[in-house]
Amino acid sequence: MYRQTLQTLRIDTPGRGLHNITHRVSTAIANAGIADGLLTLFLRHTSASLLIQENADPDVLGDLERFVQRLVPDGDPLFRHRDEGPDDMPAHVRAAVTAVQLAIPMSNGALMLGTWQGIYLWEHRIRPQHREIVLHLAGTHVAGAD
Repeated sequence: MYRQTLQTLRIDTPGRGLHNITHRVSTAIANAGIADGLLTLFLRHTSASLLIQENADPDVLGDLERFVQRLVPDGDPLFRHRDEGPDDMPAHVRAAVTAVQLAIPMSNGALMLGTWQGIYLWEHRIRPQHREIVLHLAGTHVAGAD
């Protein structure tokens, strides 16, 4: 039987950086009763993004952050939009060149991530933020699950 669920995951970030949310996402969908299907994550913000990336070596995350900082530095005189500080427009550009939506298949009730893959909320603002991610899960209902 086909089933779908929709829920919102609220995450408080400590500020800029890649924050592993794999466990939070897995926990949020654990009781959905869906065995095989597709999870769509949608971030409801314009100054952060979602990313699937290596979860084994923290140097990868630091290297990504340093690379994007080089591409889109805070306070770049190119940008006019600075309503919320020197990281305002750079955060929007970083979100524009990454993604605010992910789709991850599920099989046997588990996300089909690779061995070294994790789901990350990439906060592009310097200060702590409150973020919302909409989770939409659709697929085959597990027999006997409510």
